[in-house]
Amino acid sequence: MGRGLDAILGSPETDITSKDISGNYVVGAVAELAIHQIENNPFQPRSEFEEQALLELADSIQKQGIIQPITVRKIGFEKYQLISGERRLRASKIAGFKSIPAFIRVANDEQMLEMALVENIQRENLNAIEIAISYSRLIEECQITQEELSTRVGKKRSTVTNYIRLLRLPAEVQIALSQNQLSMGHARSLINIESLAIQLKLLEQIIAQDLSVRETEKLVKEILNPAEKTNRKKEDYLPSAYLGYRSQLNNLLSTRVELKKNAKGGGKINIPFSGEADLMRIISLLDK
Repeated sequence: MGRGLDAILGSPETDITSKDISGNYVVGAVAELAIHQIENNPFQPRSEFEEQALLELADSIQKQGIIQPITVRKIGFEKYQLISGERRLRASKIAGFKSIPAFIRVANDEQMLEMALVENIQRENLNAIEIAISYSRLIEECQITQEELSTRVGKKRSTVTNYIRLLRLPAEVQIALSQNQLSMGHARSLINIESLAIQLKLLEQIIAQDLSVRETEKLVKEILNPAEKTNRKKEDYLPSAYLGYRSQLNNLLSTRVELKKNAKGGGKINIPFSGEADLMRIISLLDK
């Protein structure tokens, strides 16, 4: 393929105004199309769309209309296929619209896939697994290198590599990551563990004890280097019961509490706050 998204969109092959496949609208035009004439994009990488967000978008569309046209390709007489803008199309249906403004282009299947994937990668609400799958599909199906991909999506190559590595994790970890039960930092630590059983055990521990990324990294380091565990300072060690207490405090105060215990049984609790209002909120919870 060897061309980026900008080259595709600006190419005569994808922006033709002198020809018409058949129907009322020529390719290259912005037209008000009947929604029932638009087919879904078969290359859409996203399988889930947040219902509440779609309802909010539908409400905005009812009040303000469609500000940015969707993009479609013409595939026959009065027949179109969505390239980008599926959220706008879905929200318009919810809002009861019968038509929608659309920019009409020509694109082959490979170009359709790249445009759909790149558009979705640019979204802020994609989870790490959705991004990783999109990166992987671009590399495999568009036959480009990680270096070329990093240029097209505007990310460092190391960032692209780190996302793709997530797909090496077991399904259970990938699901937890996609459901925001753990962060990408947690997941990157688990990748270094070869044993599937240990990975899943650590996953349970991270979720149950609300471990931070730093704590997870420390556990992984100890598994990979058992000798370091014996050299760890006793005051840094927290029994499992204390980890449970810390988790309770985190949930109660809605902040990440630091709990330390020394060898003599004493210790300290550190409760961070973001500002005066947050401090007063915490004090009111402790005062109950």
